Amino acid sequence: MNLGISGYCCSHHMQEPGDFDDKSDPPLSAQNDIVESDIELDNADVVEPDNDPPQKMGDPSAEITEEQRDAAQLAKSKAVDAMSQGNLDEALAQLTEAILLNPQSAILYATRASIYMKLKKPNAAIRDADTALKINPDSAKGYKIRGMSRAMLGLWEEAASDLHVASKLDYDEEISMALKKVEPNALKIEEHRRKYERLRKQKQQKRAPIKTEAPIKKEQETEAQVQAALSALKDGKSLYFYLPDGNKIHKIFFVDLSFGYCEK
Repeated sequence: MNLGISGYCCSHHMQEPGDFDDKSDPPLSAQNDIVESDIELDNADVVEPDNDPPQKMGDPSAEITEEQRDAAQLAKSKAVDAMSQGNLDEALAQLTEAILLNPQSAILYATRASIYMKLKKPNAAIRDADTALKINPDSAKGYKIRGMSRAMLGLWEEAASDLHVASKLDYDEEISMALKKVEPNALKIEEHRRKYERLRKQKQQKRAPIKTEAPIKKEQETEAQVQAALSALKDGKSLYFYLPDGNKIHKIFFVDLSFGYCEK
């Protein structure tokens, strides 16, 4: 039997409409619909990203004495007093001093992050929040401030993710209010992405070659040959066939319900 077997196998960047353009193909109507219904986001609270040099962070691996911890706590108290008086620059300075004294405190980084956020410096706030979360992965304040800061940069999906985690760890009204602003944008982006995914699949289907009658008939004949071979093997018979090169005769054998072959 000659089986025509030629081988065997062993066992928020948003996409833009241009990403799917093909100069050789006219655009699909579905693509036009998506372009015309461009996504609309509420960016009223988005700010320009801050590009200041990174703030002083301290060394979390350093050994801290009790005197340093006490001094850091005193500096933190001064920072809280300064914040209550609206003096954010002084609060920032006091918290930086506290962090340098005790760089192992997640709450110090998270508190300084909140001040950077109030100063509309979201990148600085995110750096501090990241550090707080490295020290304490369960820091609700770290997730909360990072989420709100990401929203200030228009990173809506990342912001929603952080705020949901913060809400699970330690829910408060501020998180709830932030989510009401963030989630609508995040959902719009997700739906926009799904539209483009549908478009991509439509484009692939359009470009897929249509099988002619001859290849289909050949596939059916090959399938019938394979089924005949399987039946013969199960009956304990030996089969020989030629590979496409026409030079080697191979013998199929049946072992544990699988194919194999060896050269004769």
